[in-house]
Amino acid sequence: MRRFVALIAGLLTGALVGGIVALMFAPSSGKNFQQQIGDSIDRLVGQVRQAADERRMDLEYELHKLRQPQVKLE
Repeated sequence: MRRFVALIAGLLTGALVGGIVALMFAPSSGKNFQQQIGDSIDRLVGQVRQAADERRMDLEYELHKLRQPQVKLE
């Protein structure tokens, strides 16, 4: 268990250090970089919403089909 915790701690530390180094050496200015991140997040949120809406419609259709009376053959 200790090895697992150490692995997770090492991964998180490496990700944090890597993120800081990437931000320090980014070729764009701070405001420009923030705008790019904001645009990417907005685009991602839009894609997630669209996928969720499509899945909701599929599930509502399936629910509608399940609620239809079933014909029993005797």
